[in-house]
Order: sequence, then structure tokens, then C-alpha cells
Amino acid sequence: MDIPGFPARKSALRLLDAVLRRGETLDVAAHGALQALRGAADKALARALAAEALRWLTDLDALIDSATRQPLPEDAKARAVLQLMLAGWLRLDTPPHAVIATGLPLLSGGPRRLAHGVFSTLVKQGASLPAAPTLPPEVSARWGGRAAAIAAGLALPPPLDLTLRDPAGTAEWAERLGGVSLLPGHVRLPRGTAVENLEGYDEGAWWVQDLAASLPARLLGEGQGRRALDLCAAPGGKTLQLTARGWQVTALDMSAKRLERMGQNLKRTSLSAKTVVADALAWETEERFDAVLLDAPCTATGTCRRHPDVLHRIGPRQIAEMAELQAAMLERAARLLAPGGRLVYAVCSLEREEGEDQAARVELTPDPVGAEEIPGFAPTPEGWLRTDPAMLAEAGGIDGFFIARWRS
Repeated sequence: MDIPGFPARKSALRLLDAVLRRGETLDVAAHGALQALRGAADKALARALAAEALRWLTDLDALIDSATRQPLPEDAKARAVLQLMLAGWLRLDTPPHAVIATGLPLLSGGPRRLAHGVFSTLVKQGASLPAAPTLPPEVSARWGGRAAAIAAGLALPPPLDLTLRDPAGTAEWAERLGGVSLLPGHVRLPRGTAVENLEGYDEGAWWVQDLAASLPARLLGEGQGRRALDLCAAPGGKTLQLTARGWQVTALDMSAKRLERMGQNLKRTSLSAKTVVADALAWETEERFDAVLLDAPCTATGTCRRHPDVLHRIGPRQIAEMAELQAAMLERAARLLAPGGRLVYAVCSLEREEGEDQAARVELTPDPVGAEEIPGFAPTPEGWLRTDPAMLAEAGGIDGFFIARWRS
């Protein structure tokens, strides 16, 4: 169908279906759903439409239901098409006539008149979305008293965070790139910035890493030639941080492909680390390390501002599965410590089962995080760190992380 913008909408519909019906991540679904699109602009549009529909799904569904006599089934194609049409209009500022022209053809042979009527009714009523997305009820119940504040941090996709190879150049790079710095060694830029075109990319002066994701490695301090193990190391931001701070790093990950990409970043930044392709639970070594950093596999619900699919894919089963894996990995990480060594555990999850509950079971000596170690981030009474998307909202927010530290 030769309608400008239609192929992007068709791919966006495939993305929604993959996430909501098959439980795929938005990133995994994109590999197949976006293949038919040739231009980068169409791929970006399809991804943005699907992401905004997922971010505001509860509110979009409420609007749709308000304009129908009988609620559409949750898995009805017409509902999904309307979700995308409304996301295009209300979030991407697409004019209603363009939304209709590119959206209704998705229902070829289906209830086009119904969808047209619902959308037109909402346009005439001047429908709008709330200031912050409404979380799915089950997610709101899990996050309890934090839910409303976290939701407020999800209204916009996140900005671009860079970690600098040399923190001493923070002020210089913030000025050169036209960004702001929230911590030494960090620069934040507006979202939509083309990374490869930025000054300093080719010379490896920095790498992309959410500010929250940079906190765990910061808590290990200067390496001074000591040995560190980065378990589950890919995509590599923490390995780069540790290497830049003087640690001799062994970076372990199950994915050879992801470690290969890490190797490219190590080369670009003129840093070096030993890489090992292995399962952390099965890997055998006689070596013991002065520091072990375990950024464990998790549900990644803390990344909901950049990956809104987690709001609809993750439930008690996935949380329980990850918690079981994390407990086993923590035990393994503790056994790899040299006497007096430090262990830092982190997850980009907002679920207590993956954070506080895991830390409470560790039998090593607690090494509480001090309030002075990372300015602006207050440790919990236990000496742990907990971040969530409600924090630093005026500066663009931050991912949700849980971080704890011990000594052997």
C-alpha cells in the first residue's frame, strides 16, 4: 500500500503484538518487525509509536473505552490500531487527518468504521492524556507507595547519558558537548542526539551509559592495579569504568556477540580487559579477585522509562525466576572474592524480591555506602542505594537500580 507513513504504522502494530501477545521485549521484537522498513526515519517512527503506546497504554485504553458502547476485547486488532492512532496524535503531534490516513488501512477487511468513529469522537471531544502515565494496576500494587512518583518519571523518554573515560575532564566535555553534568565523569545531553556524530566519539573520550548504571562501578573506587571481575559484563560500560580507574579487569559474559561489541568499545577508548565467554554459574577458575561486580540478570523494570514494554511483560513469575537466579549468582560471586575483597551487587529492577530481599540474605560483612561517596544519592539505613525514575526528575530522571556492597 503506497501511503507515506503506512509501512511504519504496520511495523509499529507488529511491535505491539510481539510485546503484548507474545511477551517479547521491544528490542527483540524490533529485529523482525522493522526489517521491512528501509529508512532510518521510518524505523524510528515505528519504534516511537509502539513505545509511546506502551508507555501510556492504560490511559489510551481508558480513552478508547470511553468512546465505545461495548468494550473492545483486550486482544482486538482494532484496539491495538486505536492505541497507535491515539499515540500518534496525542504523543507525537501527528495531525488527525494524517493519523486516519495511515491508521485505518491497518484494519483492511476489519472494523474500520468503528475505529474511525472512536478516533473522530475523541478528537471532537478534545481528548487528552494525564500529566503522567497511569501504571497498570498490578504494577502499581507491586510498587506500593513509590508508584505515583515513579509514574511521574515515565512521562518522557530519557535523555542521553555519557560516562567519561577521564572524570578530570568533566567540565570541559560538558561545555564542548553542550550538556550538563550531574556527577564527576558524567555528561547528559538531550534525547535524540546522534551518538556517532558527537565530538569525542572517535577518540573514545566517553561511552553511552545511564547515570544510574554508572553507580555500581563507582562504589569500587580506584583499582591501583588490583584485580576485578565483572560478572555479566556486557554491554561493557562497567568494565570500561573499572579499567579506566586502574583495575585489571576480567569481563565475563555468556554472549560472545555482546563481548565482541564490548571489545570494539575497549578498542575505541584505548582501554583493555580480559574477556571470557562463559556462564557465571558454571565458570571455574582458581583466581580470586579483589573486587567482584555483579550486575545481575533481572526483570529490568527499573528501565521502564526507556523500555516501557516491561510494564506489560513482567509479572510474579518472571520476578520469582530472576530472584532464584540472582541468589545463585550472589553465592557464586562471594566465593570468587579474595580475602578482604569487595563485592558490589546491582540490578536495574524496582522489585524488592530482586533487591532488598537478595541483599538481606548475603552472609558477607556489610560494607555500607557512605552518604559522601556519591553526592546527591542518599543511602538507605542499611547502607544500600536505591534509585528510581522519580529521582532527578527536573534534570531528566534516572533509571531504577538497587545496589549493595560487602567485604569478604
